Amino acid sequence: MTDIAAVKAAFSEPFEIVVNSAGLARHSLSVETLEDDFDAVVDINFKGAYFLSTAAADALMSAGKPGSIIHISSQMGHIGGQERAVYCGTKHAVEGFVKACSIEWGKQNVRINTICPTFVKTPLTEQTFQRPELVEWILSKIKLPRIGEVEDIMGAVLFLASDASAMVTGTSILIDGGWTAD
Repeated sequence: MTDIAAVKAAFSEPFEIVVNSAGLARHSLSVETLEDDFDAVVDINFKGAYFLSTAAADALMSAGKPGSIIHISSQMGHIGGQERAVYCGTKHAVEGFVKACSIEWGKQNVRINTICPTFVKTPLTEQTFQRPELVEWILSKIKLPRIGEVEDIMGAVLFLASDASAMVTGTSILIDGGWTAD
């Protein structure tokens, strides 16, 4: 994701469905953010996502093909979170460029959307779930009585990849257990 030339080269042929699930988080208090951490998160979550999108869309439009570009973003692209200023900033940026790109690419039948899950159990989130105070905070925010699972996201990916979502572009599907409801 950080090698933009390689990302562009990967789309020498068009892919009608592209799912970007790359992401990075380095949490800290905003006043303690290290520049290297800032750059690493921005490079993957925003810059990489942006150039992956444009490369995928350019290949599709050049070939005259329709397509669906799907980003796994985050509920943090719609709200703020403690010790997550950089992460939230990158996810808000993704939400913004997805809206702008949907306007540009819609006439060529290239759709772009995001899926915004809550905290999900994955190998990358193991450290979060080892901190009881964070688990308690997370569960206090999720209206449904559990943490997210990868399987919770799969239906939205299938929907956005299929013709069932042929009129869906420039939007996000929140899979947050009701976190952003209040």
